Amino acid sequence: MAIKLEIIQNQEQLYKRAVDIISNHLKNGADTFGLATGGTMLPLYENLRNSTLDFSHCQSVNLDEYVGIPKDHPESYHSYMKRQLFDAKPFKAANIPNGEAQDIQKEANAYEELLKSLTVDLQIVGVGENGHIGFNEPGTPFGSESHVVELAESTREANARFFNSIEEVPKKAITMGISTILRAKSILLIAIGEKKRFALEALLNGEITEEIPVTSLLQHQNVIVLTDLNIDDR
Repeated sequence: MAIKLEIIQNQEQLYKRAVDIISNHLKNGADTFGLATGGTMLPLYENLRNSTLDFSHCQSVNLDEYVGIPKDHPESYHSYMKRQLFDAKPFKAANIPNGEAQDIQKEANAYEELLKSLTVDLQIVGVGENGHIGFNEPGTPFGSESHVVELAESTREANARFFNSIEEVPKKAITMGISTILRAKSILLIAIGEKKRFALEALLNGEITEEIPVTSLLQHQNVIVLTDLNIDDR
């Protein structure tokens, strides 16, 4: 299995390990990082903010962005990234899809063209309870490129805690496709808590299926998984 599993039950140590992985990539010349959002990433970005790492010569590409809320909305991923990382650790260029674009399909296509012009040295991802990566929901073809997606109700419910009500949670997003994610040289997956057990066990069981998008990572040759779950590496 090309996946390297690291079980670190102390979350503080787990996130320090994640920072070490990012630091090692920087030392080895990495200059393009794929970034993720969500609750799993909050301690990571806190650790990065408090680190001595310098990203001013690097650029970033984000996995996704909601459709239909303004960039300055507190729960847009533009706002999230600015608040959680970029204000403290600026990049020379930070690329996030424009969820306010008049033609969102055209924006998704343009984002894919941008990503094809880059080489992502390290792509950081979390995983949803249903196994989604980015906003690629179950059933997304593994050959998919950046696209507009209708968010599953389970995903909207999971994200509702960040909004005043589920009615405020956007129903669409622009997301990197699965094939887009897999083009990265290296991938770091962080999976925290019992709610992620189904997805992580599916990944480590070794069956590749579009019904559980995270299993697409089995097709990649350089994946590190950090988790606090006791789980068999089969």
